[in-house]
Amino acid sequence: MDVTPLIPAGRQVIESYGRTGFRVSGVTFDGPILVFPDATLRWAGATAFADLSAGSFAAVTDRGGVEILLVGCGRRMLPLAGALRAGLRAAGIVADAMDTGAACRTYNVLLAEDRRVAAALLPAG
Repeated sequence: MDVTPLIPAGRQVIESYGRTGFRVSGVTFDGPILVFPDATLRWAGATAFADLSAGSFAAVTDRGGVEILLVGCGRRMLPLAGALRAGLRAAGIVADAMDTGAACRTYNVLLAEDRRVAAALLPAG
């Protein structure tokens, strides 16, 4: 029995992650990335979880259409600052921080469910 999620063509599927980067829909990215259902972007200015600010998420809030944002913190889960969570909530986005591996897997599941999801991912290094 095939249990692979059915994901429509053209969607950005996270295929792998590692210490320095990611592979999304056949394309390798070094460093942090933002993954949307229709595009993957380099996450400019995001170098460490502790340095994230409201401006770090401007590409997500400015884009619109995102209801769920999965934040991949690296090798381990860290809490997202209350001010960041509140700022995203004001933009209509529910943010959930988790380790990067969990964020990648959860993104793919929600994408398969056709949810309005995005992922802001730091490498697992």
